[in-house]
Amino acid sequence: MNRLYVAADLAAGAVLTLGKDQSHYLANVMRAKLGEMVLLFNGRDGEWQGELTDVGKNAVRLVIGAQTRPQPPEPDLWLLAAPLKKDNTDLVAEKAAELGVSRLWPVFTRRTVAARVNTDRLRAHLMEAAEQCERLTVPDLAEPAALDKVLAGWDPARTLMFLDESGSGPPLAQALPQSGPLAVLVGPEGGFAPEERALLATCAFARPVSLGPRILRAETAAIAALAVVQAIVGDWRTPPRGA
Repeated sequence: MNRLYVAADLAAGAVLTLGKDQSHYLANVMRAKLGEMVLLFNGRDGEWQGELTDVGKNAVRLVIGAQTRPQPPEPDLWLLAAPLKKDNTDLVAEKAAELGVSRLWPVFTRRTVAARVNTDRLRAHLMEAAEQCERLTVPDLAEPAALDKVLAGWDPARTLMFLDESGSGPPLAQALPQSGPLAVLVGPEGGFAPEERALLATCAFARPVSLGPRILRAETAAIAALAVVQAIVGDWRTPPRGA
């Protein structure tokens, strides 16, 4: 069954007209027919069935039926990641959504190679990944910013685990707090500059951590770190649906 993220409120009996892109996707790519059911979610109201009542070239309409899942709480987990080459940045965004991140924040560091971030492209990847992996929210995409500005405005109540390739920190799995909001910071291909590690060392909320004896590519480190967090303190400890 096709599954779509929509911005509109979802309630039984409501009529929903999809936008141009989603209408094109259902009508022309998926060849959807009248009467077919689609799953819909908006990050607020849970997941609902929608029945196609009008499949046109420019617009698809649905009537909302039954709710299939209520809206559960999700981990308050952020990923801060230095932009990489285009395909690798896309990969990080996609896997961050699949791994339950609530916010993705592109952060420019001294050694960041990418000069800019295509936020529209990243939002599309986040939405598509959320649709595919059956989560009920789409991660928020924060406005890209320089590391020093991010740290200057940081809420100290949120612990920031930064992946320190110098090996000075303890293993991530041993250093994770058992409660409270959490963020993971991953540097660029060349790692953090010495002055950036020094700046992070002055932040009481930041903790240097290691991912083991091997130097990982930046995109691998981001994925591995999120997997560790979810396995140790996150929602991987929750039984799967239907279990």
